[in-house]
Amino acid sequence: MRLIQFVTKEQQRAVALVLSTTEVQPLAGVQTVYQLANQALAAKKPLQQLVTELISDQRFDYQSILAEGRLLAPFDHPDQAHMLVTGTGLTHLGSADTRATMHAQTSGKAVAELTDTMKMFKLGLDGGKPAAGETGVQPEWFYKGDGSIVVPPGAALLSPSFALDGGEEPEIVGLYINDAEGQPWRIGFALGNEFSDHKTERLNYLYLAHSKLRPCALGPELLLGDLPTHIEGTSRIYRDGKLLWQKAFVSGEENMSHSISNLEHHHFKYDLFCRPGDAHLHYFGTATLSVGDGIETRSGDVFEIEAPVFGLALRNTLAVDSKQPLTVKAL
Repeated sequence: MRLIQFVTKEQQRAVALVLSTTEVQPLAGVQTVYQLANQALAAKKPLQQLVTELISDQRFDYQSILAEGRLLAPFDHPDQAHMLVTGTGLTHLGSADTRATMHAQTSGKAVAELTDTMKMFKLGLDGGKPAAGETGVQPEWFYKGDGSIVVPPGAALLSPSFALDGGEEPEIVGLYINDAEGQPWRIGFALGNEFSDHKTERLNYLYLAHSKLRPCALGPELLLGDLPTHIEGTSRIYRDGKLLWQKAFVSGEENMSHSISNLEHHHFKYDLFCRPGDAHLHYFGTATLSVGDGIETRSGDVFEIEAPVFGLALRNTLAVDSKQPLTVKAL
């Protein structure tokens, strides 16, 4: 079962069940997935059951929603400051090789010398999938921003004027909401483009935190229920209407060094992330990057991330912001 959020022709927000690539069925009584999740919590009903109960008799043309730019990200919060966007790295089999190679291209060092990357990756291999009732090793973790950095499918990913580059990161995103007592609940999963500045990261791995403070995208569709253990997808870049680069990627726990539950545990173990009413988007990492193949992106490039289990592909265009950073003034 997959959902979208969109704007109707009457400029009203709506949630709909995806029936096919050409048709969606709106839900009655809710305008956002955030409202839908809160209703499910209040009624103590599984989310998929509530969706079934709220399905209306209407049908909308999915392709028209896309063509007219009315599609929204599949999950958001009414107050952007109360949605936190975070992620984890070195979580996929092969992700250490990708990152180590990326750093070695600039540093000139042998991959074997990048001990911090390899040590972190090995920790995940050895302890990232703990048995039930046990606590696994904590992953690399980073902060990206709040809900204001999330752009809808089809919109531009705006790289800041001071960035050294803007590169795609095809990932799975977990979507969460905290109830009135602060208990986190997983709503579902979506495709995501985590979008980072890999040239800045390559200068020194300690610049990873800076490189992640960029916009991101997810969707178009929200997948309810459990995440498949094996996911196959393709990441592509188009330039001037022509395919510049493409590569298959895999995700799901069969292809990861950490379990989803372990990644969730080490995020929500902090009280800060359990504030009642908050929402969370958490990117689970990737092992596939165009920068690892020597691709340098530029303004106007179109990123496309596709995995059939998530429905339609996620597409966004790279743009560069002309605005210069503000200078601090003394009062």
